[in-house]
Amino acid sequence: MGLVRSYAIWNNKGGVGKSTITFHLASRYASNNPEKKVIVIDLCPQSNSSMMLLGGGLVGENRVMDFCTEATPRTVVGYLSTVISRGAGADLPNPNDFLVNVKEYNQHMSENLFLMCGDGNLEPMAPAISDAASARALVPQSQPWKWIHLIFAKFIEKAADDASDLMVFIDTNPSFSIYTELAISASQRLITPVNADDSSRVAANAMFILLHGQTPPHPIYGAWTYAAKTQEYGIAVPAIHIIVGNRLTQYEGAARAFSALSDATADTLYKAFSEHPSYFTERTQPINSVQDFRTQYSVALRDFNTAGVVAAHLGRPLATMAQGYYPVHGTDIKVNADQVTVAEEALDDLLKFID
Repeated sequence: MGLVRSYAIWNNKGGVGKSTITFHLASRYASNNPEKKVIVIDLCPQSNSSMMLLGGGLVGENRVMDFCTEATPRTVVGYLSTVISRGAGADLPNPNDFLVNVKEYNQHMSENLFLMCGDGNLEPMAPAISDAASARALVPQSQPWKWIHLIFAKFIEKAADDASDLMVFIDTNPSFSIYTELAISASQRLITPVNADDSSRVAANAMFILLHGQTPPHPIYGAWTYAAKTQEYGIAVPAIHIIVGNRLTQYEGAARAFSALSDATADTLYKAFSEHPSYFTERTQPINSVQDFRTQYSVALRDFNTAGVVAAHLGRPLATMAQGYYPVHGTDIKVNADQVTVAEEALDDLLKFID
């Protein structure tokens, strides 16, 4: 069958839990679907999802550093450097040369889960990537901007040739840097985490402008935007598939924890849906109200804080967590069994949308 789907976990707002969600979503999906090959591509320079997958804490951090310092790093930077140095049109390297079987480094993970490791050198490399994308085309068909922006999309295509069923999750950075553009361009759908705060409403508006442009476009910079370039080169912009309300109790308390979206954020997103339904993936049921929109497009990771964050810090899927105290940065944190159960149920609610 090849590629099943590729998802980028992205919002242009920091602190919404993208890496933690990536970790839990990928590890649980892999565990629930052993017949599928699952790949995480970590395109955030902080490499937090890589650290979690590779064992969590200092163990995961050291393993990320090991991969980053190999002669040819088994990381996103290693892959980018290899492809760019070969030039447009050259044969792509073997995807398996840049993938890590996560279970070899973290016994809690499934054998079908693979990682293209994050790399802090992605940030200093960004100008070089941008230069390659903006290079003058020697011949019209070379299209440097398109070639660079589809580097990871082509990686996924090649990886799918070697897998009967492939699912891909891409972790991202909130800033709309060149490497974030590559992540968005490689995905078919977006999973968008939000917090129950007013800044998520503001970020939602900015997100649509970044992806689809503004009307009217800026008279000077409008032609240089990601939105304009994707239209020029025929690159499909992924639609929002599901909105994940994360860390809700931190902002609104337990009584509001079962609503994935604050009223302001829900109104903003529903307005965008009403005006531009193509910005979102299709649903089979009609959506005629903001409540319909909440029901069909949002999931709340209620009470995900303690159990979910502790598990991610330790590099352990929720299914492996029993009630007890766990060390987090020198402090023993208690995780209750009912917290784990609620977090698992919330994660499974999210997984129902992943197909």
